[in-house]
Amino acid sequence: MPQNQLIVALDVEDLAAANQLVTTLSDEVTWFKIGKQLFTAVGPASVKLLLEAKKNIFLDLKFHDIPNTVTGAVGSATKIGANIINIHASGGLEMMRAAAEVAEKQASELGIPKPTLLGVTVLTSVDETTFQRDFGTRRKLKDQVAYLAELSQRAGLEGVVASPLEIGLIRKVCGDDFVIVTPGVRPTWAVSNDQQRVMTPAEAIDAGADFIVVGRPITAADNPRKAARTILQEIDK
Repeated sequence: MPQNQLIVALDVEDLAAANQLVTTLSDEVTWFKIGKQLFTAVGPASVKLLLEAKKNIFLDLKFHDIPNTVTGAVGSATKIGANIINIHASGGLEMMRAAAEVAEKQASELGIPKPTLLGVTVLTSVDETTFQRDFGTRRKLKDQVAYLAELSQRAGLEGVVASPLEIGLIRKVCGDDFVIVTPGVRPTWAVSNDQQRVMTPAEAIDAGADFIVVGRPITAADNPRKAARTILQEIDK
């Protein structure tokens, strides 16, 4: 079902704006993403809003720190009810393993489903030129994504966040059961903004994405409900 593959990013500044979007999109959208902007402004109240609306929650805080700090954060994110949690794969194997272990332990103790943990590979705002200029590596960008995906899988994470352009490569490395969430998704009628490695929603799903994340093309549209419906129709076709 297309509704189960579209995640709308609530990149807004307060709870009132988030609530308005959730209410407006309620019939079309079952998944919402809470990122740093909203969570920094209102904290767990944003998660509570979605729980009360009976929506699925992708808590997109991209934890990246020493293992002890990340385990504390992932444990808290599990406790408040996030369905998907992400951490930066570049934090390393030990950090990711500790996160996976604490999520499973916390969920078991609370008697709730374990959240899906994703490793963030390379941000979709980074293109090949920027990657070669800033990251000091001999790897190509796509090879770095594949390496971080494999590392995430080895650490016990269930999937990754990656550009739609690398989906095929990740599938070859990690298999069909590995969850791939793709930002950098832009309909043909929307501008790319700061996204560099992009595909349309239909292209991303056709390439093998499990979920696509769409923000501004929906949330900044004159009619967000119509924009969401148009994207869902495109996926369905």
